[in-house]
Amino acid sequence: MSAIPYLATVNATLNAIAAVFLAAGFYFIRQRRIRAHRFCMLTAFGVSVVFLICYIAYHYEVGDVRFAGHGAIRPVYFSILISHIILAAVTVPLAVFTLSFALRARFAAHRQIARWAWPVWIYVSITGVIVYLMVYHIYGPPLIR
Repeated sequence: MSAIPYLATVNATLNAIAAVFLAAGFYFIRQRRIRAHRFCMLTAFGVSVVFLICYIAYHYEVGDVRFAGHGAIRPVYFSILISHIILAAVTVPLAVFTLSFALRARFAAHRQIARWAWPVWIYVSITGVIVYLMVYHIYGPPLIR
């Protein structure tokens, strides 16, 4: 049996894990615990890279997944989905630049871009889980074409 059908659940789990590490990283930097912050943010980045690989593999094999919900929930779902997709595309360069500045010890630039990157990234991680729950559990099963 192929592992591909389970990748949607894996992807949601990876998004949730990234969100936890992002939140912890934010907490640690506010506490000036730099090493803990660094660990959390590098872990969130690594988990997000694994997510992206699994996401691409899943949609390469499965194709489009259609939302099965009806009525008033559809515009709510599509509002979440569209904002999630747009901001996910923005998150990639934001996260890469933020990490790059930190790794090169350009902390002023790191802080400046992180003020934008972190809220976008945490939003994308959380809404990824919400989209999964809506498609696969609350209003599912999804329609796959």
